[in-house]
Amino acid sequence: MGEVADMYTQDGTVDMKGNPAVKKGTGNWRACPYILANECCERLAYYGMSTNLVNYMKTRLGQGNSVAANNVTNWSGTCYITPLIGAFLADAYMGRYWTIASFMIIYIIGLALLTMASSVKGLVPSCDGSGTCHPTEPQTAAVFVALYLIALGTGGIKPCVSSFGADQFDENDEREQKSKSSFFNWFYFSINIGALVASTVLVYVQTHVGWGWGFGIPAVVMAIAVVSFFIGTPLYRHQRPGGSPITRIAQVLVASARKWSVAVPADKAQLHETLDKESGIEGSRKLEHTDQFGCLDKAAVVTAEDSAAASPWRLCTVTQVEELKSVVRLLPIWATGIVFAAVYGQMSTMFVLQGNTLDQRMGPRFSIPSATLSMVDTISVIIWVPIYDRVIVPAVRSVTGRPRGFTQLQRMGIGLVISIFSMVAAGVLDIVRLRAVARHGLYGDKDTVPISIFWQVPQYFIIGCAEVFTFVGQLEFFYDQAPDAMRSLCSALSLTTVALGNYLSTVLVTIVTRITTRHGRLGWIPDNLNRGHLDYFFWLLAVLSLLNFLVYLLMAKWYRYKKTAEYPDAKGERNQEH
Repeated sequence: MGEVADMYTQDGTVDMKGNPAVKKGTGNWRACPYILANECCERLAYYGMSTNLVNYMKTRLGQGNSVAANNVTNWSGTCYITPLIGAFLADAYMGRYWTIASFMIIYIIGLALLTMASSVKGLVPSCDGSGTCHPTEPQTAAVFVALYLIALGTGGIKPCVSSFGADQFDENDEREQKSKSSFFNWFYFSINIGALVASTVLVYVQTHVGWGWGFGIPAVVMAIAVVSFFIGTPLYRHQRPGGSPITRIAQVLVASARKWSVAVPADKAQLHETLDKESGIEGSRKLEHTDQFGCLDKAAVVTAEDSAAASPWRLCTVTQVEELKSVVRLLPIWATGIVFAAVYGQMSTMFVLQGNTLDQRMGPRFSIPSATLSMVDTISVIIWVPIYDRVIVPAVRSVTGRPRGFTQLQRMGIGLVISIFSMVAAGVLDIVRLRAVARHGLYGDKDTVPISIFWQVPQYFIIGCAEVFTFVGQLEFFYDQAPDAMRSLCSALSLTTVALGNYLSTVLVTIVTRITTRHGRLGWIPDNLNRGHLDYFFWLLAVLSLLNFLVYLLMAKWYRYKKTAEYPDAKGERNQEH
């Protein structure tokens, strides 16, 4: 019997035909090259199209700075909201494989339409001799229909690919569990390889060759991503969809409210649970009872009115209650990621504005655009991922004895601390910059400060290092700690921190500007930064990041790792919370 059990995965995954997945023939690293290649190509296509999109809006659609920026921001925000749709469909009905496959087709249709809108005669706006373009309403509409098809397509891919890749490793197998942690590192590595090629090669093509080629190449690359994904089909392991997670959450809330006056028994073994080994939720293992949020346990209390076949709106299983508890426990950790995302967002805003005032020359004939320096962040990630996976983890593992080296919460906390130093580096550079402004009297709108833009490299590089700890840690944490049948949804939840971080940054800038420009003052962030105090804004973010880290420590100490009934100790890590 033991040999037969060892043939199959123990985490509930199945093969393409719905049979228990055979360990030797499916999943593990043998399936991952196709998934990683798919992600690298998809991210190359996405960033290749989005990185320079604001300039397309300005030059081809004739939009002003503020209109173009708002259109890009709105579209980008939508790309981080639609994953909630794709994740719900994956967890509830379609499964991750078919969700990815279906939404990739929508994605390619959007890219093809965008390519046509930028290259096919009749869809391309006419431009006069001065270079000003005059798009018609149908031409503008074609571009926006294409963009929002892409936003919908990415909503089915973003939350599912990382989870689908992690599904290829049986977490009940100690060796595969180590590989799963390593997978998230290389997954993020693949993202940044795609981003690096997009921000260099494709931006150059769009600027110097043309928008048709600039958008056509991402469409072709996305087609390669689709082919790569389907080639690996016979090797994939699948988690079965478990039905609507929103319905199950609602059932627990309703059942606990209906039994508000019922006392929870001291012996938690008396709470309702299925007698079978399976949890009763398709594709989900049983979860052990935890003591937090005891009021929700009322939903699993068996009363005299409950029959053997009681409605789940009146009587829920312990696993169903623990599903909701798991999600609620994730929320404080999720919230602390928003400030980190706000710091991360400075690379495309304040870092660029700061770089605009510095000496951008690189030799006698070439100058580097300030936005291009974001490549340093990407290069930093590409450098740090192998160092973390091959050097840091084995070294820490030899000390702690944990398969992952650090616990997931420790890893994210280290990233939060590192991000503070990025703001410190940016603040120190701005103090030096303002001293040079005062020394040379450079208070004009277009005066260049005699400090090389390459002094910004440390702040970009530090953020890249922080990403490897926090963003990759979040990917792993929200997958691992989510209930089995809600993993895509929780991965989508983690992605929303990026959107909310951008919104937080916008709110902070608005508040700072309103307060610091009172009584006719120029404020911290005027149009002419040589007369402002951008350093104060960086110090503000550093202080907020420090306070956020202190809150994170409290939340990490309070957090309790998920425990499955078949595998309660998670190889020694479940109780290592902080």
